[in-house]
Amino acid sequence: MSTATKVWTRENGIIEKRDLWAAMRRGFRSRCPRCGEGKLFRAFLKTADQCSVCGQDFTGHQADDLPAYLVIIIMGHIVVPLALFIETNYSPPVALQLSIYLPLTLFGSLALLQPVKGAVVGLQWALRMHGFEETPADGIPPA
Repeated sequence: MSTATKVWTRENGIIEKRDLWAAMRRGFRSRCPRCGEGKLFRAFLKTADQCSVCGQDFTGHQADDLPAYLVIIIMGHIVVPLALFIETNYSPPVALQLSIYLPLTLFGSLALLQPVKGAVVGLQWALRMHGFEETPADGIPPA
């Protein structure tokens, strides 16, 4: 067992500052939250193993169900007021309403799912959560 004392210095205490909003904006555009250049996804909802430009590792992220919950909330805030407005002002038949709201909800949810997941990954990266701890600029993890 090693009893070597680790001495804190200003140089080893300085860490890279991460802009939360820029990281989330980059993730929303399906780009690497670190550099904004590399692709974040290799399939519809599968994140790439690492950024092709800066080498940031994405294997540790855990978005879980948060993107789906956020998409449900966003689409609910869009579709429900629209449905209430149309119902109270025009009273169309139920079949017409279903033929409008169901596809709108389905396609809107599918369109938002990947960008919202990218924003969540960007949030995790900016806050150093779930395996997004500090990695040096050269891409080699600290010993």
